[in-house]
Amino acid sequence: MKKLLIVDGSNLLFQMFFGMPARIIGKNGKPVQGTLGFIGALLKIIRMVEADHVLVAFDGEYITERTQIDADYKQNRPDYSEMAEEDTPFSQLNDIYRALEFMGIRYKETETCEADDWIAGYAKRYGDQADIVIASQDRDFFQLITERVHVLRYRGKNTVICTPESIREKLGIKSEQYALFKSLTGDTADNIHGVKKVGPKTAAALLHQFDTMEELLSNAHRIEKPSVRESILCSTERIRTNYALIRLTGTEELPFEPAELTFQDSGFTTTQTMREIGLM
Repeated sequence: MKKLLIVDGSNLLFQMFFGMPARIIGKNGKPVQGTLGFIGALLKIIRMVEADHVLVAFDGEYITERTQIDADYKQNRPDYSEMAEEDTPFSQLNDIYRALEFMGIRYKETETCEADDWIAGYAKRYGDQADIVIASQDRDFFQLITERVHVLRYRGKNTVICTPESIREKLGIKSEQYALFKSLTGDTADNIHGVKKVGPKTAAALLHQFDTMEELLSNAHRIEKPSVRESILCSTERIRTNYALIRLTGTEELPFEPAELTFQDSGFTTTQTMREIGLM
């Protein structure tokens, strides 16, 4: 295995479903814009990184450990059960699965964890054996970045590859500190509340002084600015809870061995794939 590409399938589906300029109706009379965008983006990403192993991981509809840690976790997300089926990204999942099968790409939907946990597992277990690219807009993956594990944020011609250097330049922290950084600042996308008086610049400054969560919490009395010191001291439980929600341990059982993820690009196009699965 030279290069493993792991795609956050649910993330890419939402990006394409809501990012396409208009609803597109397929041969079957149903909307297919999410499927069309997903296939096109996936093929571009695969060829961009020259992956020889590929996995697409999707989130299943199950209660996860994070919800048990904090009942408010992701409770700010829309309730798609109240919408017409064709207005939700999930209505096109089966078509995407058929497309992946045609292309010979392994995919799997989680049952007891989030796709993030599987992705972290591959990054942590195999990141010293091969180059790994994680394709997702989810910044939580920044904590997994190393010299051999990068995060690709697909934006067509404006696609960005995130490395240890780019994280340091953009946020002023080490990539392995990202989970603690977000534990302090919060994450509105996942309904995780941050610590009062601690924004990105203050969080970065704290992480220059204190390298880990335990070091920060055990030495919080040494923080110079009174308002920040008091806020950290009063938010110990919140910080620990946030860290448990954001940190990716990579300890979940993985769905496939790396040898099962081999991919050989046959040169097919998006249009060809759509035709093969009966949508064009």
